[in-house]
Order: sequence, then C-alpha cells, then structure tokens
Amino acid sequence: MKYLKQFWVIMTISFVSEALNMLLPLPVPAGIYGLVLMLAALITGIIKLPQVEETADFLVSIMPVMFIPAAVGLMDVWGVLSKILLPVTVITVITTVMVMTVTGHVTQLFMSLKKGGR
Repeated sequence: MKYLKQFWVIMTISFVSEALNMLLPLPVPAGIYGLVLMLAALITGIIKLPQVEETADFLVSIMPVMFIPAAVGLMDVWGVLSKILLPVTVITVITTVMVMTVTGHVTQLFMSLKKGGR
C-alpha cells in the first residue's frame, strides 16, 4: 500500500504538470513543470522525501526500459535518419559534451558555496 501511495503522489504531480502545460502558453514541456513542482514541494516540505523516495528509486532503476520504444521508433525511420546520420551524430556529441561541462561547473560551484557556507 505504501508504494501505491508514493506512486499516486508522483502521478498527481505529473497530472498537474500536464494541466499546466495545456493551460500556460509557454513552450515548456510538461516534464519540466513536473520537475519544478516536485522540487518546490520537496523544498517547502509539502512533500517529504520518504513519501516518494522508494517509488522514485524504482522508477529510476527501470528507466532504461522506457527507452526501448524510442529505439524501435528510430529503427522505423532509419531510411530518413541514415541520410542525416553524420550531422545528428556530431550535434549529439557536441551537445552531450556541453551539457556534461555545464553540469560539472554548476556542481563544482554549488559544492564550493556549500563549503564556504559552513
């Protein structure tokens, strides 16, 4: 029953984020709204971490399975994708390196702020 309650909390946040995506005229994906809502709820204490932790850990552990439909979809459009494979690969590598670099710098910034704040 505990897992069902935790899943319900996560799904409620997802539902609200989908509703926000439909109501607000911003080009922001519903998933981003959901992440921001969950973060705000956890920071403010509206939702306590133990209320969602175990189910969230489970969902993260099965996340690779969620990419299987996307991979199958890529195989369906291989004829179109093969013509632009080089540019897509280059863009993917460049953006991955950029995201990793920015994430590393932001993490180091927060870690140095945390050390200085003690």
